[in-house]
Amino acid sequence: MTAPMIAPMSPAIPIRPPTEEGFDKLASERGGAAMRLTSTTFLTLDGVVQSPGAPDEDPSGGFEHGGWLVPHADDDMGAIMTNRIAQADGFLLGRRTYEIFSGHWPHVPDDNPIAAALNRLPKYVVSTTLDSVAWANSTLIGEDVVDEVSRLKAKPGRELQVHGSGQLIGTLMSHDLIDEYQLLIYPVAVGRGSRLFGDPAFAAGFALTDSRTTRSGIVVLTYVQAGTPQQGSFALADEPAQHRILR
Repeated sequence: MTAPMIAPMSPAIPIRPPTEEGFDKLASERGGAAMRLTSTTFLTLDGVVQSPGAPDEDPSGGFEHGGWLVPHADDDMGAIMTNRIAQADGFLLGRRTYEIFSGHWPHVPDDNPIAAALNRLPKYVVSTTLDSVAWANSTLIGEDVVDEVSRLKAKPGRELQVHGSGQLIGTLMSHDLIDEYQLLIYPVAVGRGSRLFGDPAFAAGFALTDSRTTRSGIVVLTYVQAGTPQQGSFALADEPAQHRILR
């Protein structure tokens, strides 16, 4: 069984489990602000997101470097992930990530704060191939993904979190649905594999809101989208044309 690499390696942070009413109950307790859709992604220095946690996690396309995250996992990473999960009021997952998580986390006791959140909070699974989802508090989204996610975001709450789910993130990015990107960048390059920003049509500017590093060399960057890319030039306004040509 492939164990997802978001297990805490630091002291537990208490997570208040919701009742069966899910978002509606949480909304009445936490005020009326609409939820933010946040994504947390593990990636290499060269931008690959494929198969971070194990060699057999996603070998599609002949990918041979699965498990590149594991040698760099440390207590700092565990604390970052535990704190991140503690901000969730629900999860939005792609099929592959759902299958990995549902094969692992239901078997982890709820004294593990990540297991407590993942097992009890609402989970929305985006898939056109699954007929049903058996993990407790899971709901299948098979069609009208953009409309359904927009509806979920309009509900009051804190964060609707996406973990992994690279293909789903691509869809969400293309429709400007992600409010915050948390990127955990690991000190390794693998040369090939699926990439976070693999869509050549996607272009955006970003603003950095937080940064930190772990003792094993992971760089954790948090960004919000900030409009379209801006361009500029270092050329002087009165620079002769022949200088620009030579340069």
